Amino acid sequence: MADPMRIRAQLKDGGITEVRVLMAHIMETGQRKDGAGNVIPAHHIQNVTATWNGKTVLSAQLGPSVSQNPVLNFSFKGGAKGDKVIVTWTDNKGDKRTDEAAIS
Repeated sequence: MADPMRIRAQLKDGGITEVRVLMAHIMETGQRKDGAGNVIPAHHIQNVTATWNGKTVLSAQLGPSVSQNPVLNFSFKGGAKGDKVIVTWTDNKGDKRTDEAAIS
């Protein structure tokens, strides 16, 4: 798998931090078939968590219908330039990825 995530966190007017996360993942539903007619097993992100200063600012559950390499946008109140936003995802096969970005 390529880079597991690309995260951009920006401080906006009014003290709002906007975060954009690109998660590299195949996101197979378990319903498609390969060229030989065999079912491709399900493999998708199930849980996503984002923290800032030890506080959870996002907790989400995804399902198999989300597209390949999903992009997740969210915002939260607070944050300062240089603070870290940490994003972690876990898929249905137990793979787990964590990455972080500084707020700019």
